[in-house]
Amino acid sequence: MANQQQKPSDRSRYRVPILDRALSLIELLGRYPNGLNVTELSETLQIPKNSAFRIAVTLQENGYLERLEPSKSYRLTSKFMACGASAVSEYNLFEKSIGVMRRLRDATRETVLLGTRIGIEGVVLDQVPGTHNFRFAVDPGVRFPLHTAAPGKAMLAYLPDDERGIVLERMPFKRFTQNTIVTAEDFEADLAGVRERGYGFDLAEEMEGQYCVGAPIFDAKNYPSASIWITAPATRLPDSELDDLGRLIRSHADEVSFAMGWTPSPKNP
Repeated sequence: MANQQQKPSDRSRYRVPILDRALSLIELLGRYPNGLNVTELSETLQIPKNSAFRIAVTLQENGYLERLEPSKSYRLTSKFMACGASAVSEYNLFEKSIGVMRRLRDATRETVLLGTRIGIEGVVLDQVPGTHNFRFAVDPGVRFPLHTAAPGKAMLAYLPDDERGIVLERMPFKRFTQNTIVTAEDFEADLAGVRERGYGFDLAEEMEGQYCVGAPIFDAKNYPSASIWITAPATRLPDSELDDLGRLIRSHADEVSFAMGWTPSPKNP
């Protein structure tokens, strides 16, 4: 009787060479958080420069890589985190966040959300609904503009300067309300305040009557890879209590950061 199981070598004819190269390129960039240019990718992977360029551009156009100037290096984006959320939920960010988010929800009674950044947008990864009769609910996977969102500000404020500059150049700064920040210069000034405080605000900048307060989550490389925040009607978050609330959220975000291997530095205290 013929052997019904194929040996690994028998399956080689099904492999897609260009996909093999793309996966190798992704794995390589995973070891170089500061990125590599096309020449370095080509030489390290021993593939034609044109192939390395086409793969990198395709991944960039789909949001998986970003191109850094002036080095012209390519670097992985956090889209891989969003796409792989279900795979890492038991062992990484989700596992380390959910208990903290529930405690923060119990302390504030407001909806607590977890999110990350993909290029010039934020994406919601998870939420713990609030306990008020009227509460906000956002489905995981929903995108949000970075310039109006407390979590967007919390993550952008702690990016390396060159990376933050690239992101700001690409952001459209669309106006949603009279409070929306609509210029890169004003937004940079707002981010300076976030760095000084350690947390960010959305004071009805995307939706009238809605406030958000968020803080960054740092990974083991001191990179602002995610954020947690609360969303509530402005009437439940008086201006006089915003800083106390911000410090509370930051302390909970720091718990997750420490669990992710974060070590505070002078730049990210």
